[in-house]
Amino acid sequence: MENEKLLRQVEAHPYPLVFATISGAHLYGFPSPDSDFDLRGVHLLPLNEVVGLDTGRETVEKSGVEDGIELDLVTHDAKKFFGLMLKKNGYVLEQVFSPLVVHATPEHEELKEIAANCITRHHVHHYLGFAATQWKLFQKESPPRVKPLLYVYRVLLTGIHLMQTGKVEANLRKLNEAANLSFIEELIDRKVAGPEKSQMPEADLAFHQAEYERLVSELEAASEASRLPELPAAKDALNDLLVRLRLKGN
Repeated sequence: MENEKLLRQVEAHPYPLVFATISGAHLYGFPSPDSDFDLRGVHLLPLNEVVGLDTGRETVEKSGVEDGIELDLVTHDAKKFFGLMLKKNGYVLEQVFSPLVVHATPEHEELKEIAANCITRHHVHHYLGFAATQWKLFQKESPPRVKPLLYVYRVLLTGIHLMQTGKVEANLRKLNEAANLSFIEELIDRKVAGPEKSQMPEADLAFHQAEYERLVSELEAASEASRLPELPAAKDALNDLLVRLRLKGN
């Protein structure tokens, strides 16, 4: 039912979409009963809104309750999104590779192949920075909440997995199959069973501080040992795809 409602949001988008996938807590494997749906994707501006004086919307955003579901929708025009792919931005790669697909095209499949050549060793900085932000958020709240702590572990484990394998995996349950952190399932169960802002009144802050620092060190070590390239090798392929998309849309 939710997928049908999300599909209707895709159909109502003002521009054609290359793809639309679900991100956020649903992708990460720990949605609360009241979690919103984070819909992310790539849209295609028509040629006249790219080369003319009146340019189209590089980013389309919409949030609120739509068709009975709480929605947070963000899409970027293909040029902007492809530019982000060439930077050390793990977030956009997670959107491309998300298995929770609401709308796909043949070009989305091609984009996934190209995206594999966007991954570099320097994506470690994205995951270290994101984890640090979530850790500060977790620390400053009293009592602390489950969500930012789960984000800390999800981000660090995603980064470690990426550095070691070159593969994007954002689902914390799957990541923990390798990490085998005994406390992760209990944290996920607490988040999934409760409201989005569920708290942790008995959080062992010293324990989680030690785990955070340990995993940061593990991520840094994985980056140092990684065989991933220093620079992305996908610019020409992305440029070719963008040109073909523009021509196809006109």
